This record gives sequence, structure tokens and C-alpha cells, in this order.
Amino acid sequence: MSDPSATAKWTVENGILVSPGHGPELISTQKFTDFKLHVEFNCEKGANSGIYLRGRYELQIENDADPEGPTMRTGGIYGFLAPSPEPPRRPGEWQTYDITFVGRQVTVVLNGQTIIDNQEIPGITGGALDSHEGLSGPIYLQGSEIGHVSFRNITITPAK
Repeated sequence: MSDPSATAKWTVENGILVSPGHGPELISTQKFTDFKLHVEFNCEKGANSGIYLRGRYELQIENDADPEGPTMRTGGIYGFLAPSPEPPRRPGEWQTYDITFVGRQVTVVLNGQTIIDNQEIPGITGGALDSHEGLSGPIYLQGSEIGHVSFRNITITPAK
């Protein structure tokens, strides 16, 4: 029996990037240190994905049927920081993240509301590309989890 992840591919439809579900990660070739990242995403019901900041810290995107703990839901830094207030689940709707990441301090704004305010991320997420926290790293979009998440209007600029 063949491995389904071997044939799953990211697609682009009308300028929208769609994760394959149970497929490969999409990892930037450029590496970033301190930055501001804007991403619009649409998570279908039952899907799970994330954005790895510097390839080490996962900002969760999910609409799992059985959600895990608060740090493992949309808006959380997986395993470390829970969003506050916890955002409502919005499967099938376009949402926005505006992330500022300087050193290990992160601010996450979801749909115009600050849900993590300049908090230090205390460690790397499982699935991190490496553990070199002092170095720059890529942005990576998780494609290996279940379901499809769509992304558009991704912009990154240096943080000041």
C-alpha cells in the first residue's frame, strides 16, 4: 500500500494557497529574525494546521472535532501560550493573524483583537526544524495534519 502523503501536494487556486492534509510542510527558503507577519487563513471544519515562526514555534490553526487544551487551539503557541480571550471557533471563514516576533517575545492579533500580548515563548514546539533559538529561521506552513487550511495575502516585514 502506498503512502498517501507521498502524493498529497499544496495547491494554488485563484491566488489562494491550500494545504494538502497529510502532506508535506511548506518551508520558506529565506530565514527571518525579528519580523511582522500578516496571514489570512480559512480553516475548514475538522482541519488542523499551523504556522511555524522561525521554524521552531507553532502558532496553531485548527477546528479539530475534539479540541485539545487551550494552548493547542487557534491562536495559541502550541504547548506554551494560550490565547486570551479564547477566540470563537470559525470554520470556513477567512480570518487574519498579525504577528510581531522579536527575540522570543510574540504578539498575536487575531481578527483585530490582541490575544497574546508581548509574551515570551519559553521553548520550541514539537515538529520544530531545529533547536537553535538564537538564530534566524524560516516560516513554515504545516501541511502534514488533517484537512485543508487555505492561506492568502501573506506578507512579512522586518520588526522595528
